[in-house]
Amino acid sequence: MAARRPHGMNGRALTVGLVAATVLTAVAALWLGLRLHDRQATEQRRQDILAAARQSALNFTSLDYRHYGRDSANVLKGATGDFKKQFAAQTGRLTQLVAQNKSVSEGRVLDAGIVRSDARSARVLVVADSKVTNTAAPEGQARTYRLQLDLVHRGGRWLTSDVEFVG
Repeated sequence: MAARRPHGMNGRALTVGLVAATVLTAVAALWLGLRLHDRQATEQRRQDILAAARQSALNFTSLDYRHYGRDSANVLKGATGDFKKQFAAQTGRLTQLVAQNKSVSEGRVLDAGIVRSDARSARVLVVADSKVTNTAAPEGQARTYRLQLDLVHRGGRWLTSDVEFVG
């Protein structure tokens, strides 16, 4: 004759099993939620970096002698570090040069892609073109720029710390 288990043991085993399954389900849901949050945060950071790089490139390639003070201030608003210092140092000379030549550059960003990024810095390649008119080219000249922008995250914003012309 087989030994009978007391009725309480089956109930306890079922309770332990249900608690274990509940804990495992909660842990799995938490893990999936954290992964989704990380993925969303990464995508948001990517979008923020690209938006900042596009705006910086647009500001850099869109300058008009009639309101160069405003245009150069827009470049400086999105800049930091050595790039900001160098651009600010050249603003006086550039203001005179663009006024003398009646230079107008209408920029347009064609494409941008992130080369690398982390929570504090990024490198972005941007392709932009512009139509440049001045006293030497009153009909305008088309120019294409390939820019490498280094950005840093400061004060909740992505700011351009370096710009290089590439390719």
